[in-house]
Amino acid sequence: MPHVPQIILLQNSTSCVLCEPLPGASSDHPSASERGAGDHMLQELSDWVWQERLWFPEGLGWADIEDRDGRVYAKGQDLWVGLPIALAFIIIRQIFDRTVALPLASLLGVKETVRLQVSPNPTLESFYCNTSKNPTQSAMERLCKQTDLSERQVQRWFRRRRNQDRPSLIKKFKEASWRFTFYLLAFFAGLAALIDKPWFYDLKEMWEGFPVLSLLPSQYWYYMIELGFYVALLFSVAFDVKRKDFKEQIIHHLATIVLLCFSWCMNYIRAGTLIMLLHDSSDYFLESAKMFNYAGWRTTCNCIFIVFASIFIFTRLVIFPFKILYCTCVYPVTIYKPFFGYYFLNGLMFVLQLLHIFWAILIVRMAVRFLTTNEKVDDERSDKEETDESEEEENDVKKEKKKNGAVQNGHAAHNNNHCKSE
Repeated sequence: MPHVPQIILLQNSTSCVLCEPLPGASSDHPSASERGAGDHMLQELSDWVWQERLWFPEGLGWADIEDRDGRVYAKGQDLWVGLPIALAFIIIRQIFDRTVALPLASLLGVKETVRLQVSPNPTLESFYCNTSKNPTQSAMERLCKQTDLSERQVQRWFRRRRNQDRPSLIKKFKEASWRFTFYLLAFFAGLAALIDKPWFYDLKEMWEGFPVLSLLPSQYWYYMIELGFYVALLFSVAFDVKRKDFKEQIIHHLATIVLLCFSWCMNYIRAGTLIMLLHDSSDYFLESAKMFNYAGWRTTCNCIFIVFASIFIFTRLVIFPFKILYCTCVYPVTIYKPFFGYYFLNGLMFVLQLLHIFWAILIVRMAVRFLTTNEKVDDERSDKEETDESEEEENDVKKEKKKNGAVQNGHAAHNNNHCKSE
């Protein structure tokens, strides 16, 4: 039994005084001196992290961006506004899905694929959920013995079970239409906020007077809305359609949020607004191409995708590295000596650029494939629906007929015994 500290309680008519433990008594709670030492260490760590020489050019500091003379500057506590905005986006999206996306899907003719359901089988279900969705040959043989099913029946069960877990076309369409709506509105809102600013035309103007740059209302709301949207995306990514670049999406969302927060606190707001506008300029084309792809509008989808690919490559692989990155990486050192904030900002920018290159490779591969083979544009990041065995057999028979020109008794062979449903 743990030792209980002895406490002396002195009581008078008005109050009780709790005295220190008697000498020799022990306590599991930290003493006032220990708490003071801990607070002192945290304060020292905070002072070290936010010391001016890390985040500002030489001779400048936090005092230079304090509100004065009617001029307002960005503050770190402003970023908390992004959380309720993110919550609002999550709620608005649920309303949007029901009132806008679903009717639009019906209008464009999005048709859901009919999927055959698997028969209940606890053994196969347990293996699927706990071991692997794609059993090896040895595992397949064990499962056949445990379930008294043939190998083809087990293969068919797993194929249909994987298809059941794949997101429906309606779900994909709702996600694409939501992002299309936001990116379109955000792009034109950002364009309206920046079109009359000198740094929109001359990027070197983003450093004019840095870091003493007062905050404009349009910049405030542009930042908070974009921050709220990406925080909402980060929260909802677990429920959205999972693609092959899931990890890259997480890295992108995190890098974007950190870049937004850092650029806000350090007053790199002019650069931040330009980067956001650049990204929004092509994203709504991609989402609209997805929408038409899910609706089966092949020609429209292909045309929009070509426009998207052209804008993406021009903005992300030309303007971003040779204009934006130049003005954040090369030009500043002609004005100030490099400091930690300069390296931190450009480190995040290079992370984004690597992601741009990764996605550009996927986009070019998709474009080359459908331009050379006239195939439908498909998102390489998404898993493909697996064809059911009966359909595979039917397709194989058709190919065999075309290849061999099968003839029975001088006539072309006909097989009317196939049936897509088992």
